[in-house]
Amino acid sequence: ERERERAGRGRAGTRRPGSCRRRQGEMVLGLHAEWRCVPPNSTEFIVVRHGETSWNASGTLQGQAESELNEVGRKQAYALAERLMVQQVHITAVYSSDLKRAVETAEVIVGKCNCSGVKLSSGLRERHLGKLQGLARNQARILEPVAFQAFTSTSKDEAIPGGGESYNQLYNRSKATMEDIAQDHRGERVVVVTHGGVLNVLHTHASGKSAGGRALNASINIFRISDKNEWTLCSWGDVTHLKGLGSLKNGFRGNADLA
Repeated sequence: ERERERAGRGRAGTRRPGSCRRRQGEMVLGLHAEWRCVPPNSTEFIVVRHGETSWNASGTLQGQAESELNEVGRKQAYALAERLMVQQVHITAVYSSDLKRAVETAEVIVGKCNCSGVKLSSGLRERHLGKLQGLARNQARILEPVAFQAFTSTSKDEAIPGGGESYNQLYNRSKATMEDIAQDHRGERVVVVTHGGVLNVLHTHASGKSAGGRALNASINIFRISDKNEWTLCSWGDVTHLKGLGSLKNGFRGNADLA
């Protein structure tokens, strides 16, 4: 069940739902601003992957195991938050996975964008990788061949041994969590800080095709969900705010790369 506060909007959350004050032709987060006014029957999500961790950099499988942002990851989080602040993106609320690396990223955004606090949700966690968690990806196939086979299986209902999730379990909880949040924020813009695996399944649901391995750390990815639970993928993989900071160029490639 999703764990989050139902009361309390961000201090900036007083603008009329669906309103927009941008000049015609102005670009905001890579989209034309006149299009970026949120319709009153939809919720817009700025979905970001957490900043880089030392486990990301070393190729260690994280899943739902805890890891902290490294120096590059903290700089990425600040650059992301700075971009949202400078572009005056009106944010009603900030939601985050309750895993440490996501919470740390979300707290930076809240501090820059004048929101009331981070609303935590276990439904936004990364896929549980069972026995693969904590293993270097080049060791996983050798040390845990059964778990590795389950993770790379074409069967979307095969759970990973050791308490891990199947692809469909990840897909269903991620979709349900986003639609649940959307119900509380019609006509509003919300930030969600989550993980590469979650972003990939959201892309697949919204577009009908795989993301192609481009869920980069601290990237901006924009979705809309209507009151009929109709999904639109508006923008994907925007990392222009990370120029000069360094990043893992291959991003999260799911089963293909075990990042």
